[in-house]
Amino acid sequence: MLKWLSTSFWDYIASKILRNRVFLLILILLFTIFMSFQWKNMRFTFTEANLLPDDHEVNIQYNSFLEKFGEEGNLVVLGFKDKNFFTEKNYKAWEKFVSEIKKDKATELTLSIEDLRVLEKDTIAQKFKLVPFINNDSISDSYLKTKEKEFYNDLPFYEGMLFNKESGAVRFAIYMDKKIVNTPARKAFIEKHLSQEKINAFEKETGLDLRVSGMPYIRTLNANSIISEIGLFVGAALGITSLLFFFFFRSFRATMISMFVVIIGVMWSFGTLGLLNYEITVLTAIIPPLIIVIGIPNCIFLINKYQQEIKNHGNKAKSLQRVISKVGNATLMTNLTTAAGFGTFIFTDSKLLSEFGIVASLNIVFLFILCLIIIPIVYSYMPMPKEKHLAHLGKNYMAAFINWIENTIRHHRVAVFSTAIGILVLGIIGIYQITVSGSIIEDMPKKAPFFKDIVFYEKEFDGVMPLEIVINTKRPKGALKSVTLKRIEELQQTIEEIPELSKPVSVVNLVKYSKQAYYNGNPEFYELPTKQEEAFILSYIKNSTQKGNENMLKSYVDSTGQYARITTFMRDIGTDKMQKIEERLQDKINHIFPKERYEVSLTGKAYVFEKGTHYLIDNLVESLLFAIVLISLLMAYMFRSFKMIVVSLLPNILPLVMTAGLMGYFGIPIKPSTILVFSIAFGISVDDTIHFLAKYRQELKANDWKIKRSVYATLKEAGISMFYTSVVLFFGFSVFTLSSFGGTVALGGLVATTLLFAMLSNLILLPALLLSLDKTIANQQEFLEPTLDILAEDIEEENSNEK
Repeated sequence: MLKWLSTSFWDYIASKILRNRVFLLILILLFTIFMSFQWKNMRFTFTEANLLPDDHEVNIQYNSFLEKFGEEGNLVVLGFKDKNFFTEKNYKAWEKFVSEIKKDKATELTLSIEDLRVLEKDTIAQKFKLVPFINNDSISDSYLKTKEKEFYNDLPFYEGMLFNKESGAVRFAIYMDKKIVNTPARKAFIEKHLSQEKINAFEKETGLDLRVSGMPYIRTLNANSIISEIGLFVGAALGITSLLFFFFFRSFRATMISMFVVIIGVMWSFGTLGLLNYEITVLTAIIPPLIIVIGIPNCIFLINKYQQEIKNHGNKAKSLQRVISKVGNATLMTNLTTAAGFGTFIFTDSKLLSEFGIVASLNIVFLFILCLIIIPIVYSYMPMPKEKHLAHLGKNYMAAFINWIENTIRHHRVAVFSTAIGILVLGIIGIYQITVSGSIIEDMPKKAPFFKDIVFYEKEFDGVMPLEIVINTKRPKGALKSVTLKRIEELQQTIEEIPELSKPVSVVNLVKYSKQAYYNGNPEFYELPTKQEEAFILSYIKNSTQKGNENMLKSYVDSTGQYARITTFMRDIGTDKMQKIEERLQDKINHIFPKERYEVSLTGKAYVFEKGTHYLIDNLVESLLFAIVLISLLMAYMFRSFKMIVVSLLPNILPLVMTAGLMGYFGIPIKPSTILVFSIAFGISVDDTIHFLAKYRQELKANDWKIKRSVYATLKEAGISMFYTSVVLFFGFSVFTLSSFGGTVALGGLVATTLLFAMLSNLILLPALLLSLDKTIANQQEFLEPTLDILAEDIEEENSNEK
């Protein structure tokens, strides 16, 4: 059963690699070229991340909404808060700015001051008609000042939609073609008409502070930020890991070989995205730098082993063979546990996470193969390392650190356990203080200009994230019934009372506006018609929508008249607050819409994201538990002892609890970005445990099963390599804190913190636990741990010169 893990198997692999060097290098070169050709298939995501599976009820409702009313996320808003807009100079500059946008085929509709239409009663045809609000032949400063007063005082239909009456802020709308809003054409449209250069030029000409927002604009600039950060992360990861590697090894040659390996790994990771036809998202964008961070520890173990073998006997061929046969198996097992940490995401129902898990876990395995083949082969063609290249093996500067750890576990073991229990208790208390949060724009770059514009629209118009309510009246034309309109109006009053939501818009607003138009535009009549008025006012509306002219109703009622929608916008609030708003709205809906006569559902991008966040968190908790079970099975396969499984898991679960506790104490919420931390960190931190216990097994056999002597010897020999790799991982993941995305910063910072705690836990708590075990576990291992025997042989003599 363990034949493939046996020493003879790895001897066979070593001989095949070293005897077929040219063939394997050519094979890697050809595969790298193949992968580079797949880059052309890479594409960046043009839609928001849908965290729910396609068959989820919320997704089904949202897709049904899109079928009836079309894409909701096609609105781009442009606005400003400046009274100088209503001047002849600025009006004409604005008209010129918008005219190019109107001509573009990607523009479906514009709602701007120069093409704004108002309802007017046509008594002859007994219908309402849309007439221009501005007469472009009469433009002057005095005329525009008059129209400004009408705009703010006589058009309550547009209040909250186009202007804030209290502050004087205005905004205008561009509706993009719904067919291209989720395609690369959207990016081309935004960059052509709404680039920062064009905005700056308009502002310079008019003196107005133009604010641009809306989901197409936000998504385009956000995607551009993701693209720009890929290069930043790859460069920063290469820089920090190469510096650390050189600091540890003091060898340009070893450093360059390691960089060469991980760069190929990065190329393969991009190729995997293209080969599988996956989109580059905020998650998959961090895989290339992850490959660098995870790959360098592999290089450390392999190159360190080669240099130790050279120092021991000076036989180059034998050293290269032992690099593969002795370290290969241990490195394989550590890479498998790391891949398992990422691989658990594959089993979530989220497409976003599943793709991330597939690409990450595949490329971790690819990276192991690359390291195992390239490093020995490259060294086989190079001259023997010089004495200066081997000087770092003394590691005298680490003696004080190792001695401190040894003194701690030798004389203060009770304090170690007390501290661990204290951390566990405090961590659990902190966990209960964690909140669940997340929104579409929460993790976007806070310093980006487009985010400042989001803040502007939140302040002036209560947000840019659409929340939709769909009312199914269960009968054709039921949406225009008087009883339905009154119920919708009552629900809208509740929405207006919620400060986090904008003023809602629905067919009720249109009917109120129709009554105002019927009474010659008098704003005092902006209200629902009375019973006596309904017949002739609704007949005017009906006549106005005949002959294919459905613009007045199609945005609020579907073609059958059975479904009506209420549109509101939401501020950037956490999912916890949104859940309370949902409950309040649902209570009101249940009260005013009898279930036997109406079906009312909440939907929209903001709602889908909130539901997706909670769904994802539930799935990722299960994913973390699955990771623990999976890695426990790997431990059981290697150690064949329940006690050893517990011993190996405790030092790695404690840092997870500690990090979760810190999140609670410091108010860092659980959200899609932070929940990823635990599965990733757990899969990586277990690597140190495997290396420590494998070396411990070898020391047990060498020291006649004397636990204390074996533990201290293991600490001195394996501790330094564990420290090196942990430092690389800590600083490697820390590069993600350079991101402008809050989620990526949280992911990098929390994983780095967890791995730092895990290193200390594996260097202090793990040996303390081993020292406290009954001697029977050591005797049991002699018969129950064949895999551990092999792993012990794999890293035998790995640090023999560190004594």
